[in-house]
Amino acid sequence: MVVTLIIVCEVAFWVLLAAGLAFRYVLRMPRLGLALLLCEPLLEIVLFAVTAADLRNGAEPDWRHGLAAVYIGFTVGLGHSTIKWADARVAHRFAGGPPPVRPPKYGTARAVHEWKVAGRWTLAALVAVVLLQAAVWYVGGDGDTGSLRAWQQRMLFVVGVNVVIAASYTLFPKREPKGGPEREPAKMG
Repeated sequence: MVVTLIIVCEVAFWVLLAAGLAFRYVLRMPRLGLALLLCEPLLEIVLFAVTAADLRNGAEPDWRHGLAAVYIGFTVGLGHSTIKWADARVAHRFAGGPPPVRPPKYGTARAVHEWKVAGRWTLAALVAVVLLQAAVWYVGGDGDTGSLRAWQQRMLFVVGVNVVIAASYTLFPKREPKGGPEREPAKMG
C-alpha cells in the first residue's frame, strides 16, 4: 500500500503542477493556479500519515517505509526548485515571460550554482535521514530497523556525491574559452 501511495503522490505532484501552471498561465486564472500549486505539500502530509499509521498498526519496517521517507525528503528539498523551473518555462511559453535563466557554465558562478544544487540535495537527504531516524525511534528496539538504517546510509552517500561534485567545480573551475562565449558557427549560403 505504501508503494502505491508513493506512486500516486508522484503522479499527483505532476498533475497538480501541470494543472496549477495551466490555470495560472493558459486559462489566466492565477489565484486558482496558485491554490493548486499550494496543494502540493498536502501530498507529503498524507504520505507521512499513512506511513506512520502503517508502522503503528504493526507493519515490519522495510524498504517501502524508507522509500516513503526518502520521497518526502526529496520533495521538501527539490520540489520548490522543480516548480520554479517549470513555472519559468510555462510563463515564457504561454504568458510572454522572459526566457528561463540558464545555469552559468564557467568559473565561480558555476561553482556557486553547483553548491546551491548540492544544498538542495543535502536538504532533501537530511529531511529523509531525520524522518528515517524518527521511524527507527517510533518502531523501538523490538522491530528490525536495518532497512531504515540502510536508507540513511544511502542518503549520506547522496550528500557525499553532491558535495564532491560541487567541490570539483570549486577546485577545478571550468574556464571560458579564450575566444569569449561560445558562438554558433556561421551558416553558409
